[in-house]
Amino acid sequence: MTEIIGVRFKNVGKIYYFAPGELSVKGGENVIVETARGVECGLVVFGNKMVEDDEIVAPLKEVIRIATDDDLKQIEKNRLREKEAFGICEEKIQKLGLNMSLVDVECTFDNSKLLFYFTAENRVDFRELVKELASVFRTRIELRQIGVRDEAKMLGGLGICGRPFCCSSFLGDFQPVSIKMAKEQSLSLNPTKISGTCGRLMCCLKYEQDGYEELLKITPKFGAVVDTPSGRGTVTDVNLISGKMHVKLDATGGDAVFTREQVKLVKDSVMRLSREEINALKELEKE
Repeated sequence: MTEIIGVRFKNVGKIYYFAPGELSVKGGENVIVETARGVECGLVVFGNKMVEDDEIVAPLKEVIRIATDDDLKQIEKNRLREKEAFGICEEKIQKLGLNMSLVDVECTFDNSKLLFYFTAENRVDFRELVKELASVFRTRIELRQIGVRDEAKMLGGLGICGRPFCCSSFLGDFQPVSIKMAKEQSLSLNPTKISGTCGRLMCCLKYEQDGYEELLKITPKFGAVVDTPSGRGTVTDVNLISGKMHVKLDATGGDAVFTREQVKLVKDSVMRLSREEINALKELEKE
């Protein structure tokens, strides 16, 4: 067993483990730690606790100290520097005529590095921009191109449900989402209906997917051949949640409604995406 604390560096970001050493740290406190980016100040998500050795990645770095009032003042100064750097960088981008959009700027706690996050449709040669920024700020400059999902996570906003974006509220990491999920959940494959503000598939498609997969195992799919109390027929519509389905009867050609318990599967069908659907929606699956 190893004693650790959990530290987060962004509002909704990954939790990193650090060794508290002789310190007794509580959740909600700020601590100064050394990271791959340099010395940083992070928020303690949970205090001292013991975990199995296989849950950590060695070597575990030790907490330098609990943040002091001077450290918190330094963070405020860094926030002001980030705002200044954002404005200057935008001016430089416009001056150099670069086809990129600046999203955010981060300053490491020890002022050893400024990180500029941007989006762009194509690869951007930003070497001249880095030189100009380095001459202004006299520190290490790093530019990182991010995707539209990361941009939405950083900027935040309201989704079509009227609530704050999941990615900027509680999702630490993006989960893979596919068009197949929307198809299996009988959702409209209209891009405007199943895509978020970022233009990619909505993260919430993943939330109930396990439940739908279990229901698909016990429910005949669209096009399946089934035996019903009224004879054999073909499934023309299915509601997975209620378990009810419309069946076109072979004998009469009429349509009848049955529950999954009332029918016996003769030959199931395979749920597939058509080539037209794939071509129309493939952009939504990109990161």
